[in-house]
Amino acid sequence: MAENVIIKKIDEKELEKIKKWPIWTCEVKKFDWEYDSDEHCYIIEGRVIVTADGKEYEIKKGDYVIFKKGLRCFWDVKENIKKHYNFY
Repeated sequence: MAENVIIKKIDEKELEKIKKWPIWTCEVKKFDWEYDSDEHCYIIEGRVIVTADGKEYEIKKGDYVIFKKGLRCFWDVKENIKKHYNFY
C-alpha cells in the first residue's frame, strides 16, 4: 500500500521555489481533515502529530510533506504551525 503521508528533507534550491507559495498558519488545536487534492507543504515553524491510516506522523520545522488526495486524518497541533503550501 502506498503511503498517504510522505515526509522528506529538501535542499536550498528546492526551498527557494517553495518560498513563493502561500503561507498557512494554525494555532495549537485538534481537528479532522480530508484532502480533496494532493497537498505539498514545507513547515516553516511548529510541530504537529498527524494520525492517518493507523499511523502517527510527527511533522516539524524543516519537513517537506506530501499529503495524498483522499487522505482522511486527524491533526493534533502541538506548537503553532506556519507552512508554505501548494495543491496539485
